[in-house]
Amino acid sequence: MNLATSVLGDTAPAPAPAARRETARRITALDALRGFALCGILLVNINQITPMRQVGETFHWYPIARFLDLFVQERFFPIFSFLFGLSFAVFLDSAAQRSDHPRLLLVRRLIALGLLGAAHQLLQPGEALAPYAIIGLVVLLPATWLPTWLVLSGGLLGTVASVTLVSGGLVSIPGLFLLGLAVGRLGIAHTLDRRAGQLAAVLAVAAPAAAAAVWWQQTYPQIEPLATRIAAGAGLLGALAYATALLLLLRTPLGRPLSAVLEPLGRMALTNYLTATVAVTAASPLLGLRESARWGTAMLLTAGILTAQAVFSRWWLRRFRYGPLEWCLRCVTWWTVVPVTRPRAAAA
Repeated sequence: MNLATSVLGDTAPAPAPAARRETARRITALDALRGFALCGILLVNINQITPMRQVGETFHWYPIARFLDLFVQERFFPIFSFLFGLSFAVFLDSAAQRSDHPRLLLVRRLIALGLLGAAHQLLQPGEALAPYAIIGLVVLLPATWLPTWLVLSGGLLGTVASVTLVSGGLVSIPGLFLLGLAVGRLGIAHTLDRRAGQLAAVLAVAAPAAAAAVWWQQTYPQIEPLATRIAAGAGLLGALAYATALLLLLRTPLGRPLSAVLEPLGRMALTNYLTATVAVTAASPLLGLRESARWGTAMLLTAGILTAQAVFSRWWLRRFRYGPLEWCLRCVTWWTVVPVTRPRAAAA
């Protein structure tokens, strides 16, 4: 069975012999989307790990910082959150095929993620694993007993409310989780290869809406009360546009080289997410990033980390089935030592 792991859950479905080839393609697209989200999240996280100056002495934004604020901030976190909910649904279906207590497996997985997140907080306050684990236990797990229509309705209402009544961020996680769970249940991810027209239609609506929201975010005074809500709404629309654009781009001749880079990053997202924090924490004092305006240096550091991770992830996955931390998480989830090495013929 073709298995793929995410930062927060498996995206490998239960065995389905009649659809084995289609399943492999679908998982590749989701892994590439996850890897894409990971790249954007690191761009944002650098400023959280080692705070830098965003405005100069004349109170004007530094260009790179402003670009990140308008086109990266809050654009990739929603993708990650949505994929978490989707992977939750797929893993539950898969676990139900092999265990009499699939929800117990999910509880163990979430507790392990929460502990990893608690340790990660020491290096990066505001990291995602701990909130994901807590909200997963409080929201996602109970939602597995609810009908799909109710999960979908709750996800839509929660997501819209998170950017209209409040200012997104952690408050948007429950709604996005539920949306991902509903999409996973509805089997939409199983038929992505047959949804090019629908993806294009979504992109045709999301792209101009996202562009208009960015213009509003740019022109609206940041000291006004609606500024953070506008930014959150623009981020959500941008995430939708980015995700659908990438899924369509993966269907073009550029899809193969993009997948070659993004898919390994996505399959080892947990390992890459945590090791990136360690790398930035170690490099920041050497590069003098903290409280500086060396945004160009920070972007070069980000590019270097992602390049090294892409190369290492591709090398590792040729020899092993799962990334190092993904394997540890799987062992805790199943409470047994899971085989990790690939057969020699497959590795070659």
